[in-house]
Amino acid sequence: MKPIFTIHAGEYLVASHLEEKFKGLQIWLPSSDTGIDLLVTNPKASSQNSVRAVSLQVKFSKDFLGNKGVSSKIKAGGWWTFKYDKIEKSPADLWVLVLYRFSHRDYDFVIIEPHELLERYKNLGKTSGTIQSYVWVTETGKCWETRDLRNAEKDQIANGAFKDSIRDLSQFLNNWQPLQKRVEL
Repeated sequence: MKPIFTIHAGEYLVASHLEEKFKGLQIWLPSSDTGIDLLVTNPKASSQNSVRAVSLQVKFSKDFLGNKGVSSKIKAGGWWTFKYDKIEKSPADLWVLVLYRFSHRDYDFVIIEPHELLERYKNLGKTSGTIQSYVWVTETGKCWETRDLRNAEKDQIANGAFKDSIRDLSQFLNNWQPLQKRVEL
């Protein structure tokens, strides 16, 4: 095995967060690029020599709103470029979008199954090719896909008045329950 990959910032933030929040989990790095960035196991959940595991695809974004004069009610905003077929064929159980806010040295995670993420993009008319995704997190704990929204709609997000169930990612914001369920925590 010749190491050609190193852990990136998002993978590090996810791994260190999981180790701190869920004591006893083991976090593994793959030796090759397989579409899985981290493997998380719970040795305490093992029965008859089988260990419960969950595979993660981690996507990191710096805060793209820090210097844009966006409302102070918006905590962070990330930008990702995804390939439709990479989401569709993802071997990972969960995708973790990491939004790191440099001004406060804190972060948020969007934890979502790839098929759910893809379904939301389909409902937004993104059915092939490259997907540009802008995700905002508000100070009130809401999370939104904001790509292609008008300024008035972005203002509604900042003011807590926006409604759109397809764009609303709040149920996935910092919600580690899908991981906990898979590894029997």
